[in-house]
Amino acid sequence: MSAVMGEGVDQMKLRTKYDNVAGYTFIAPFIIGFLCFTLIPILASFYLSFTDYDLFSSPQWIGLDNYKEMFFEDEKYWNSVKVTFYYVLAGVPLRLGVALFIAMLLNRDLQGIGIYRTLFYLPSIIGGSVAVAIMWRNLFGNDGAINALLFFLGVEQPIYWYQDPISALWTLIFLSAWQFGSPMLIFLAGLKNIPKTYYEAASVDGAHAGHRFFKITLPLLSPIILFNLVMQTIGAFMTFTPAYIISNGTGGPLDGTLLYSLYLFQQAFSFFHMGYASAMAWVMLAVIALLTLLLFKTSSYWVHYESKEE
Repeated sequence: MSAVMGEGVDQMKLRTKYDNVAGYTFIAPFIIGFLCFTLIPILASFYLSFTDYDLFSSPQWIGLDNYKEMFFEDEKYWNSVKVTFYYVLAGVPLRLGVALFIAMLLNRDLQGIGIYRTLFYLPSIIGGSVAVAIMWRNLFGNDGAINALLFFLGVEQPIYWYQDPISALWTLIFLSAWQFGSPMLIFLAGLKNIPKTYYEAASVDGAHAGHRFFKITLPLLSPIILFNLVMQTIGAFMTFTPAYIISNGTGGPLDGTLLYSLYLFQQAFSFFHMGYASAMAWVMLAVIALLTLLLFKTSSYWVHYESKEE
């Protein structure tokens, strides 16, 4: 009897061993990819941020010199910080506002509503591409469609969008707002989870559309707003392609579209200051982490969770 039990235990151990081998085999591609393309580059970037490295010679340890230059000597760096915060603070609320407005329009039981939702989501599918950035640059050109429309509306003098730093940056912000599809879909999913009985009861009590929006929709949608706010803020800080295409990689005019990621790219691959660029990347990571933490810490004052009331 004991011999039979021992044989059963051995078979179970052997099967467990085979299961473990199969598990490790299937997960190996992810582990190898994570180590080679994520963890090791991150650690290498952290080390390079303390070095003088030009891609062609060995890194030279210089301690905190990259950070000192960044914070105390590089005026262009602070200009890129200012431009990026301007872009984030103006672009993210505008994008979320447009996304919520369109989501509310599409949260109706209309014939062919699926087609409308698809059409409104299309810009986000192609919105981050180089082709769209080129199209956007041509739209706001001196002879572009935007100036032609303004001329049709009675504006006699064309607006030279790319000759003024502020207007050039606003073209990027408009492009960001145009790519509202992803947050719109999330808002739409959140709106569908709000029971219609709430609105019906509010209507019976005489609440008008504004009251229903501010007293029902916004509070119940606040967790979705927090999620979209965090994701869109992170995405806005990392915006690169439109700024690169529209300014031809220069960040002009007068560094008006020199977003942080574009200046980081210039330092890394135009000036070959890979150590300096690595330091910039780590500072951006720290800033994004702090802002995300701040959003979550302040969420208790404005995000409504129904589960907390139970």
